[in-house]
Amino acid sequence: MATPEKFKSLPNAAENLEESGQLINTTIQLKSVEGELTGPQLLVPIGITPEQLEAILNELLSNEEKLPYSFFIDQKEIISNLDKTIKEAFPNTPEEQVIEITYQPQAIFRIKAVTRCSSSMSGHSEAVLSVSFSPDGNRLASGSGDTTIRLWDMNTETPMIACRGHSKWVLCVAWSPDGVRLGSGSMDNQVRVWDGRSGRLLRLLKGHTKWITSIAWEPLHLNSPSIKLASGSKDGTVRIWDVRLGTCSLSLSGHTAAITCVKWSGEGLIYTASEDRTIKVFTANEGKLIRTLSGHGHWVNTLAIHTDYALRTGAFDENGVAPQDLEQAKQAALVKYQKVKGSGNERLVSGSDDHTMYLWEPGKASNDGGGKNFVCRMTGHQQPVNIVAFSPDGLFIASASFDKSIKLWNGINGTFIATFRGHVGAVYQIAWSADSRLLVSGSKDSTMKLWDMKTRRLKSDLPGHADEVFSVDWSPDGERVASGSKDRIVKIWRN
Repeated sequence: MATPEKFKSLPNAAENLEESGQLINTTIQLKSVEGELTGPQLLVPIGITPEQLEAILNELLSNEEKLPYSFFIDQKEIISNLDKTIKEAFPNTPEEQVIEITYQPQAIFRIKAVTRCSSSMSGHSEAVLSVSFSPDGNRLASGSGDTTIRLWDMNTETPMIACRGHSKWVLCVAWSPDGVRLGSGSMDNQVRVWDGRSGRLLRLLKGHTKWITSIAWEPLHLNSPSIKLASGSKDGTVRIWDVRLGTCSLSLSGHTAAITCVKWSGEGLIYTASEDRTIKVFTANEGKLIRTLSGHGHWVNTLAIHTDYALRTGAFDENGVAPQDLEQAKQAALVKYQKVKGSGNERLVSGSDDHTMYLWEPGKASNDGGGKNFVCRMTGHQQPVNIVAFSPDGLFIASASFDKSIKLWNGINGTFIATFRGHVGAVYQIAWSADSRLLVSGSKDSTMKLWDMKTRRLKSDLPGHADEVFSVDWSPDGERVASGSKDRIVKIWRN
C-alpha cells in the first residue's frame, strides 16, 4: 500500500468527505487496457477526481510530458469523482475491496465537433456511393452511380477534376497511404488507378469477371512508396496488383461466394470477408491461405482492423504533415502503427447479416484447431450489421445496423458499452474523429448525427441532405466531415 509523493500535494478531497461522515479512504489498483498492473495498490480519498488520478498516473509512469487519460471501473467512466461512480454503478461494493481502475490514454489534440454544412458540392448526376479523404486531409474523392470519380480540393471546398473511364457504377474508392494514388472499383469489373492530384488515369487493371466490392492498399510501413493494392470481387476472388507495372501478381481463391470486404493488415496478411459466411487469412507475399475464421451464420458484410486509422494515414501526422524522404516516411508509418498495435496481436472485427459481430485475433493460432479463434461473439443488433469501425486509438468499436441503431463496444475484449438511438432509418455508414472522442453516422433517414463518446449521447443533428446518406468520412486532420447522398450532392461539414 502506498501514497505517492505527488498525491500529497494534490487538493485534499478527503477533508470535505470527513465532514459529511463518508468513508475517507479506499484502496485502488491502476491497470492498463491490456490488463497490466501499474504501480502498487494505493490508499486514496474516495472523492478523488479524474484530474487527480491523472496526476498520480503521470507520476507513476514517469511521463515527462503530462498526458491526458480517462479512467474506468468495469466499463463505467469516472466523470466527477470515484465515490459517485461507485455509488451509481456498483452500490454493493464492500468498503474493504480493492477497486481496480482501468486507464486509457487520450489523444493529446482535440477535434472540434462539426456543427454546420460549409459546402454543398454538386457535379455528380447520380447517387454518391462512396467518399474518402486523402491521408493528409487536403483532398476528397467521391465515387458515384454516374460512373465518375470526382476529386475535390478541401482547402477551397471546390471541384478539382472528374475522373472518367468506368462504364458502370463506381462502388468503392481508396487512397494509397502516401496520398499519391487513388484506386477505384466499379460494377464494370475493372479497377482503375488514378493520379491523386491531376486525376490522370495511371493504370487500368482487368482480370475480375464480376464487379469490384472492395479495395485495400499495402500499408506504407511494409513498402514505401505504395505500389500494391488488393481488390475483392463478386467473382469470389481477391487479386493483388502491382500498380506500377499494371499486372496481377497474385490471385487469392478459396471463397465459394462473393467477396464483400478486403483488408490489408499491418502484419503482412490479407483478410477477406465473403458471402460464404467465412473470413479467410492469406499471406500477402505468397498468397498462401493460412487460416479460415468461421462462426457467422450468414453473409459477412464488413471488416475492421484496430490499426485501420494508422494504416490509412501512413506517415501523415494529425496535421497532415509527412516526411518527404521515402525511408523516413516508412519509418514514421511504422512507429505510428506499432504505437496503436501495442504488444499484442492485431485485432479484427467482423459484422454480418446474421445480426452478430465477432472479435478475432487472426494472427494467433486457434485453440481448437477448427479456426474458431474468436475473442468474443458480440450480439445485440436486431438486423444485419452494415458497418463496423475501430476508433483510431483501437480502444472502441462502433457498429451500425439496419435496426436504426449504433452500438459501442470495448475494442480489447468486445464487451458491450452503449447503444445510440436517434435515427429513424437504417444506419449505412459511420466515421470516427481522429481523437476517438466523436462519431458521425449517416442514415437512410437523410440525416447525419454526431455522437459524443464521453457522454454516450447525441451531440448534434446534421440535417441537410434531401435523400438517403450512403457514405460518410471524417478527414484525418479532423477539420471536416464529408457525406455523399442519393440526392447526388457531396456535403462538407465543419465546426
